[in-house]
Amino acid sequence: MSTDPTLQWETELFDEGFPVVIGIDEVGRGAIAGPVVVGVSVLGRPRSGFPAGLRDSKLISESKRRGLIEPVGTWVDAIAVGEASALEVDTVGIVKALAMAGERALRELHGRGVPLNGSVMMLDGSHNWLAGADLPRAEVRVRPKADRDCALVAAASVWAKVHRDTMMIEMGAAEPRYGWESNKGYGSAGHFAAIAEHGPHSEHRMTWLGNVLGDAAHR
Repeated sequence: MSTDPTLQWETELFDEGFPVVIGIDEVGRGAIAGPVVVGVSVLGRPRSGFPAGLRDSKLISESKRRGLIEPVGTWVDAIAVGEASALEVDTVGIVKALAMAGERALRELHGRGVPLNGSVMMLDGSHNWLAGADLPRAEVRVRPKADRDCALVAAASVWAKVHRDTMMIEMGAAEPRYGWESNKGYGSAGHFAAIAEHGPHSEHRMTWLGNVLGDAAHR
């Protein structure tokens, strides 16, 4: 199966009469440290093509993702990210935190004057995790593997991934014990070992670490 996205779904939505099509994807859902980030990309008219090399962010290298930032920013009509912190993930749970991050990105776009009412939102995944957000008058369409198959969602994926990776690299420079500049907050063996040695940091999602820390204490 091809891993290259297309504009088929975006074109179909424009053909249905939606004046604005929005692609949405999250990054950092499975991490044990750092924020969850939601990218939101906007097209206000159909496109016949998209930046060369654009794919789901998980399928391309870090250098290629960073090289896509400028062409993606030029290709879309608007793009933004929203964040929810590790503390917020602990406080409200990951699904609500995703909704909060998505709402923050959409509010930023609204503040820039992007017309969101009457739009359609292409959401990667198998369920509508935006359901708990305070959304504009828009329709949400959910599609598994949308970040792989749909260019506009892939653009949101790349934008969010580069944004979050940059944050984790900066956090790693400020606090080098956990290797965040390389593991990006995900649960690598070295990351778990650092937590066992130094204890958790305020950027760790404590509700996600209970079993890990408990196992370490009994070794």
